Amino acid sequence: MTTASRSPFFAQAIACWNWKCALMSATARSLVYLAALARTGLRGGFSIVLVEMIYVTFTAGLYAGLQQRALGFRSRTLGNLMVVFGVPVPAQILDWLTHRAVGAAAPGRAILMVCIFAIVSALFHLHVMRRGVFLTGRTGRSLLHDFRRMPRLIAGFVLAPAALLSALGARLARGVESEAAL
Repeated sequence: MTTASRSPFFAQAIACWNWKCALMSATARSLVYLAALARTGLRGGFSIVLVEMIYVTFTAGLYAGLQQRALGFRSRTLGNLMVVFGVPVPAQILDWLTHRAVGAAAPGRAILMVCIFAIVSALFHLHVMRRGVFLTGRTGRSLLHDFRRMPRLIAGFVLAPAALLSALGARLARGVESEAAL
């Protein structure tokens, strides 16, 4: 009898593991830690990066799988909140606890940078996953296909705040015009 068949939770976790995001997250987060540690010196830095590479490879795939499943929630708003907050916040807490448990606690500056990265990353996951990229399973395409779509998706993500502000400005202008007409 396999471990997965004895543990439904383990089987569910493996079933929703997203290998694409695991690969990308472990690489990116390790680089963020290295960048933060470069200024303070790499004393203990290798162990921090090693924890990131091993721990995050496993957990990021699980978290991204949970985010992918949240996209299917009936309430789009609830799904979005789960992708941006419901999965990343507990993930950051577990990440911090894991670093402390193995004696590879990161300096405050590195933790702050990783938390900021996690927020931006979660928003980016939402952006690309809602557009069918970095999904695995039946709804996913090849990693090469996903990478081909990235330039346009990155541009859309970077420009989204400007588009949102422009739409808000236009909405406010219409409100002012309609009040002036009364």
